[in-house]
This record gives sequence, C-alpha cells and structure tokens, in this order.
Amino acid sequence: MPLGFAILIVRLLEFLAVGLAGLWLVDASPTDLGSNLEIYTRVTLIASLAFAVLAESLGSYDIEAQFSLRLGWRRVLLAWAMAALFLITIGFLLKSSEQVSRAWAISWFVAGGTALLLTRIVTTMWVRRLKKRGTFNERVAIFGAGPQGVRFAEYVQAHDRLTITLVGIFDDRRPDRLPTEAAGVPVLGNLTTLIGMIREGLIDQVVVALPWAAERRLQDVMARLVLTPVKVRLAPDLVSFTFARRPVVILGDVPVMTLFDRPISGLSAIVKAIEDKLLTTMILLVVSPIMALAALAIRLDSPGPILFRQPREGFNNRSFHCFKFRTMYHERLEYKNITQASRDDPRITRVGRFLRRTSIDELPQLFNVLSGDMSLVGPRPHAASTRAGGRLFSDVVQSYAARHKVKPGITGWAQVCGWRGETDTEEKLIKRFEHDLYYIENWSIWLDLYILVRTVGAVLLPKNAF
Repeated sequence: MPLGFAILIVRLLEFLAVGLAGLWLVDASPTDLGSNLEIYTRVTLIASLAFAVLAESLGSYDIEAQFSLRLGWRRVLLAWAMAALFLITIGFLLKSSEQVSRAWAISWFVAGGTALLLTRIVTTMWVRRLKKRGTFNERVAIFGAGPQGVRFAEYVQAHDRLTITLVGIFDDRRPDRLPTEAAGVPVLGNLTTLIGMIREGLIDQVVVALPWAAERRLQDVMARLVLTPVKVRLAPDLVSFTFARRPVVILGDVPVMTLFDRPISGLSAIVKAIEDKLLTTMILLVVSPIMALAALAIRLDSPGPILFRQPREGFNNRSFHCFKFRTMYHERLEYKNITQASRDDPRITRVGRFLRRTSIDELPQLFNVLSGDMSLVGPRPHAASTRAGGRLFSDVVQSYAARHKVKPGITGWAQVCGWRGETDTEEKLIKRFEHDLYYIENWSIWLDLYILVRTVGAVLLPKNAF
C-alpha cells in the first residue's frame, strides 16, 4: 500500500470523526434538535470541510505527523480550534448563530476534539505498524560506495521514520577496490547491474551519492539512469550533512541552503519589542517603591553612587552600559579585568548581599530594556573580560559570540534552569551557553512568558545568587 493512500484514509477518518460527532449529538440531544436537522447538517458539513482544509494547511497529514502522536495531536487540535473560530465568525457575520443551540455547539467542540484524539491514536498505531512491516517503504539503491554514499546510508538508517528500504549500494570502480558492504548495506555491483535490477522491477528509486566536484562522472551516470522508469535523486555533498536540518529556499531557479538566519526578526521582533515595552512599564509601576527603598538603603549603608554602570556586550557584540544597584564598596568596584562575585566575597556590602540574593540589584536594568539595549528575556550580558576557570569566555567556547544574535535579557532560560551565578568552571559556562542557544533557536512569546513566570520562583528560592 502506498503511503499516500494510507494518509488519504487518515484524512477521511478524521473528516468523518468530527462530522459524525456533530450529527450524533443532534440525535442524542435531550431537546428536539431533529426538527432543524437540515440546518445542523449544513453547519456540520461546513465545519468539517473547514477543518479538513485547515488541517491540510497546518501539516496535519505530513509524514512526520503520521508517526509522531504528539505532533499529530497538536496540529489536528489547532485545526479544529481554528475551524470552530471560523464557524463562530461566519455565524456572527451572517447573523445566523441564534438558529444553532449553544449547548450543542460547545458539546460538539469537545466531542469533536475527543474524537480526533482517539482517531489519531488509532491511525498512528496503524501507520507505524505498516511502516514496521515495510508495507509502503520505497526500495532504494545508492550509487556510490565512497564516503558520500556511506554517509547517506548511515543517515537513512539513523532515521527510522523514513519510508525507505535500502536494497544495496552500487559503484563503477574495479571490484577489488570495493568493499563487500558499506554501513551494513551490501555492495551488489556496478551501474549495469543496477540498471538490470531496475528492469526487473526490484528498485523504486536511485540516489546518486557521488562528489559534486566529479561533474563528468555525474553526467555519465545520469545519462544512463535517466532512461530508466524510476525516481533518480542526487544525495547532498559531504559538507551538506553537517547542515542537514537547514532549510532550502529557491533563489531564482537555484536551490540555496540557508545555513544561518537572523533569529527573532521581522514580525517576531516587533512582537518581542511590544512585549518588552509593555511588560517593563507594568513591572516598573509595581517595583518602583522597592527600587526607592533599595536606593535609600544603599545611600545609608556605604558612600558612593547608588547605581553601578558597567560596560557589557550586547546585541551584535555592541557594547552598552548595564545598570545595576551598587552592591560593592565603591573603592572596590571593577570596570576592567573583572572578577566575578563569589560566595562570602569581601567586596560586597551588607545591603549589597541582600540585594544580590533577592536579585533586586538587577531591577535598574528595566531602564536598559526601555532604552532598547536589553530585553526582559534573553542571554545574560557579560563583561568582555569575564573568565571561567581562568580563561576568557570566548576562549572556552569559540562560538560564544553566537549569544549576541539577540538582545541580552534581565532573565533567561539558563538562569531559570539553575545556571546562574558564578561561572567558576568551564563546564558551567558551557551549560549556560547551551541553554542560551536553545532559547535563541526556540524563541516564542510563550517561552518568554514561561521564563518570566519561572523567574519569580528563581527569585523567591535563590540557589546561586551571592
């Protein structure tokens, strides 16, 4: 059975699941809804069709969503919720919502969602079983037994969701120069042998895995394979496997791989800027009395300025002055060759120790957010001279500057996951860096809000702040 036919069955079953759920509720309703059966049937059909279109556009029937229950659930439920909103909007615009029972509509939304979840459980188990049996796997041959062909074979075998069965590897080099197998796949012969197996109907697809620099050899192989009735594809060059997850876009008529993109750009950058300005203003209104008391306590505790302005590295490696409440004795402040604060650090004042433990010393950075130098959430800004295990941060992690692809934040994913405070070892710095990259690559408004909520817990129950 082809995979496309199996997915067509999944589409049909989910369409029927939401439609039949609505019609069954009409019949099971304690009130007499059957007298308006035509209206309910029409509403059910429109909503079911809307769901089918939305589910298709949201990727509910993509191959990866057929094998991942969590991904499949997320997409079909989102499509169902959007279909419900579409129906409500249509009813409001046409002024026809009063003809439909609200109790029925709410019940149908719940019952339809439940039916979709149960249907997707059954179909996912069914598709997985078919995949395990190799029911709709394509029989694929690899031409090229060199490093590129081996790498491609290893890639296929490492991804069990691919609907591929590797038949064998073929190569035109002398038999004495070829292994009997590569990456666990048998080497079966040369191009003539491959074409013979294609003629016998034993192969559905050929992947040519030759170095792209071998242009003449590639053309010769393609000239013979193009005469056969199978799919012929070109495997990526070796370097492409390093960037296998990167998206490919069409530039004119030429496919171009996007190696790195600017994170949080376009509409996302606008949303994050609005989030920063709006939430920061609200937070300042709440914490301004606390900041005033902190300023008074610093003034009474020790001589010196209330605020401490230290150069930090920000977005695009640009330097800016980060504001903090002064927590150290004025004469012992460091602006260059900075030594991170440690437990029982003699430079810290009595008030400063309390401010650092409660993170109140970070509150002036809210003004950095309003000025655009920082964000509420992002990688924490560090001074260029800060060290971990006696080495500069940039020496410990060569790609450390990747943190500066986004604005630094008052709080971040690394901090709420426990990687805050002194980075006295290289391991701590690496862990913090890994968490910062995770945030940059997976940013969303919901992740920001989640981090802000967890920050409250991190402040109330501090572990590494001193």
